[in-house]
Amino acid sequence: MRELRGISLDPADLTYRQRLILAYAGGLVSVVLVFTGLYYWGMAALEARPRSPYQAFNTVIEVMTTTGFGADSPWETPWMNLFVAGMQVSGVAVGFVTLRVLVIPLFERTPVNLDDQLTVKDGHVVVAEYRRDSEVLLDELEALDVDYVLVESDREEAVRLSDDGYQAIDGDPEDSEDLQRASIGKADVLITDTDDRTASVVLTALEHNESLRVVSFTASTRRKAALAEVGVDRSVAPHALIGQRLAEKATTPVAVGEGASEEVAVREILVRRDSPLHGVRVRESPLASHPELTLVAGWFDGELRMPPSPDERLTPNTVLVVAGPAAVIDEVAGEIAGVQRSRVREHSRVVVAGLGEGGAAAVEALPDDVSVTTVDESPEANPDVVGDATEPETLEAANVADATALVVTVNDDATALLTVAMARSLSDDVEILVRVTDTEKATAAFRAGADYVLSVQRVSARLVAAEVHGERVMDPVSQIRLVRADASPFAGQTVATASDPQKGWTVVGVVHDGAVSTNQAAAIEAGDEVFVAGSDSAIRGFEQSVD
Repeated sequence: MRELRGISLDPADLTYRQRLILAYAGGLVSVVLVFTGLYYWGMAALEARPRSPYQAFNTVIEVMTTTGFGADSPWETPWMNLFVAGMQVSGVAVGFVTLRVLVIPLFERTPVNLDDQLTVKDGHVVVAEYRRDSEVLLDELEALDVDYVLVESDREEAVRLSDDGYQAIDGDPEDSEDLQRASIGKADVLITDTDDRTASVVLTALEHNESLRVVSFTASTRRKAALAEVGVDRSVAPHALIGQRLAEKATTPVAVGEGASEEVAVREILVRRDSPLHGVRVRESPLASHPELTLVAGWFDGELRMPPSPDERLTPNTVLVVAGPAAVIDEVAGEIAGVQRSRVREHSRVVVAGLGEGGAAAVEALPDDVSVTTVDESPEANPDVVGDATEPETLEAANVADATALVVTVNDDATALLTVAMARSLSDDVEILVRVTDTEKATAAFRAGADYVLSVQRVSARLVAAEVHGERVMDPVSQIRLVRADASPFAGQTVATASDPQKGWTVVGVVHDGAVSTNQAAAIEAGDEVFVAGSDSAIRGFEQSVD
């Protein structure tokens, strides 16, 4: 269960109910202080019976709470009697207000209006329903400090999320009034996940805010053109997206340029769930801080970051691409529990199990020079092998034992896990990349024998969070290249300072007098050579700038 938030000192972060309670408390204190001052003056000036401030305060409390009148009763002057009577009436009124504002909401069975739990909104994100795992998405938004409101049509789910501290209200995202409750007119981004109702939701929202940026989830890529017509800026088909990214992950090899030395290796390191690196920032990891190693790239839930941001946190299933002496990489990987070397670097033959939206996208994303064998139990999908991927006969017919990679994009998580286990029993060498729907199934997939797992819930949430936060999401590339080049442009710098992360290429080593050094502090001199790693396009740009 997620912990409830406390009351923030920033007024903009207070909910309507919190602001009401503070205003009530402030008003009550002010009334008591005013009554105390008047009573203190009246007893001295009108009754000729001076009292201390503390005695005056105590009498005011007794009168307002109707618990007694103290030793000062009766009062002789008409004005003091009228004043005390007024305090009695105001005390009764304060009692009724206290019941309505504080006591009744705590004990009545009727749920509190969820709108009262919202903080002040401006420039926020409105999530018009989310049909995957709302908490995964909302946690991603909160981790990036992105303000939001979730409009959830299921009343019980909205109450549960609100009780857990999330900014959620119940309502129909097609209803104009419900969108206004979410301050749609002040929002910057609209996220929709409403299937066939998407067009209606988007058009209703745009009536109140024409400048909205709209990101929509859709079941099929075939709907993208139609959604663009109604105002959707970006459409995401999650299953197709995952299939595409699995294929790209499987076929992003390292190409070693002419003249490269065997003393500089590029390896993949997979962070497992039980690794001490879990939650550690990239810059604090032993791989990044090692003086002889360079982090070239990283796969974070299907996104290739080249090079990875030093502030990015390592999570289970993160794959880091590390450059340096092969022996040093193996030594460091061996010292860190919960990491594993990737089985295969280059894939020439890939089996795709499941030819739905995701499987078709994976096949389309695979390079032309990769041999592809498709498996599906439906003949209508026109696969190479018709059959159940969980059966050994089907996988043997697809010759999975001789494949370099298996991409699993079947529709059901249970089927996916069984397919992984069956494939692993038939081959220890094949690299298995699998898609699951439920984030919690990722751990089970690793245990079944998968090498790389992408969750639809997690990838969708990270993609949306990156979109609304304005992060640059790099398009996956066909290769990570390692080349050897003249070091003259970098003379006077070190291996650590010569890189250009903005342009996507990284200096990983220097050759001086025939000796290769990957030490980050190694100085670069005129006449030396450098090893540079990066994407195809980044290396082309580097070579052009050097020329």
